[in-house]
Amino acid sequence: MDQGQVRDNRELQRFELPVDDQVVFADYRRQPGRLVITHVETPLALRGAGHAGQLMQGVAEEARAEGVKVLPLCSYARAWMQRHPEFKDLAL
Repeated sequence: MDQGQVRDNRELQRFELPVDDQVVFADYRRQPGRLVITHVETPLALRGAGHAGQLMQGVAEEARAEGVKVLPLCSYARAWMQRHPEFKDLAL
């Protein structure tokens, strides 16, 4: 499987994880001191393989590196944050 690293596509305002010839992504809005995750999407053919979780891990690590909090408006992002207490310091 050809997988890349999570990257921040600032032009489209989304984090992206390339997998094979498709992209798992999380739409966001940047606000002072926080990153608002509005939507996470995994292409149908890739669902159930853990790619969205890998993407969210990258988003959380990027938020920590930037020193910002994460406001997960998307239900998947919110559930992921709740399941990963190692990132609870980032949650709003």
